[in-house]
Amino acid sequence: MPTIKKIVKFSGVGIHSGAPVEMVVRPSKKYGIFFRRTDLNSELIPAKFDNVGDTKMRNTTIGDMGGAHVKTIEHFMAAMFVAGIDSAIVDINGPETPILDGSAIDFFKSLSDVGATRGKLKKIIVRKSVCVNAREVFRTLPFLMRMKICLMNFLSGRKSDGFVKLTPSDDESLNINATLVYREKIIGTQSFSYKYNGTKKSVNDFIKNVARARTFGKYSEWEYLKKHGMARGANETNIIALNDTGDGTLNKTFWPDEFVRHKIVDAVGDMFTSGGWVVGNLTSYKGSHAMNNMVLKKLFSNPDNYDIIDA
Repeated sequence: MPTIKKIVKFSGVGIHSGAPVEMVVRPSKKYGIFFRRTDLNSELIPAKFDNVGDTKMRNTTIGDMGGAHVKTIEHFMAAMFVAGIDSAIVDINGPETPILDGSAIDFFKSLSDVGATRGKLKKIIVRKSVCVNAREVFRTLPFLMRMKICLMNFLSGRKSDGFVKLTPSDDESLNINATLVYREKIIGTQSFSYKYNGTKKSVNDFIKNVARARTFGKYSEWEYLKKHGMARGANETNIIALNDTGDGTLNKTFWPDEFVRHKIVDAVGDMFTSGGWVVGNLTSYKGSHAMNNMVLKKLFSNPDNYDIIDA
């Protein structure tokens, strides 16, 4: 049950709310990662797949959507996983984690600097394959939202043929392969793979090739998103801003395929809401936070699908 050795503090703004927020990560003897809304004097909010309240705003939100909840936990959770920290209490004075630079690197650096107590992560071994497709997620949405998505797909020519699949692994690793398919030329079809096996090499690979990848969006969509309560804290320093024609960006990218590398960050963070280290192959084709969450629910719906090896 590794926890952090010292308190770590983060501050910034929420990417959707745009509101200033402070977050304090505290060592804990209680197994699991728990958030606590200090502005609401809330109870502990488990950062678990079965406590995910919403994934519609292009992020992962935990808690009660009508009460104490915390949005956009995925980048922080990815950093916690690779830093090897599975127990902590996170005090936060707002509804959303700070976006920082839009990636997981600043979270990871600060957590690594204080170090973790000795111990190993609980392993969740995938024994049987489970898969979720976009149509399954679509059927869970409200009617008006389904109609809106149908219209948008018709106008854009996009297909709702994405899926996320978990299968047993031949090694003791979390092997992630992600593929994005966008009409925008700057993205097009991109694929990237990442393997975490607990070694220093896999940690360094995350730092070097994944952790800096930022979220992205079209500059022309910002005003619409802001009117609907999204992207109010977004700017050219914390997202990759696509131009209106989709053939370039308004700011520099670290890699031409930074877009799909960010999907790896999201997937790592979402998988850690399992409560441990998922050992298996994760294939994400045009995946989403909603599909990541639903595939974990499918995995845990049947005890024959998995084994748990406590640290």
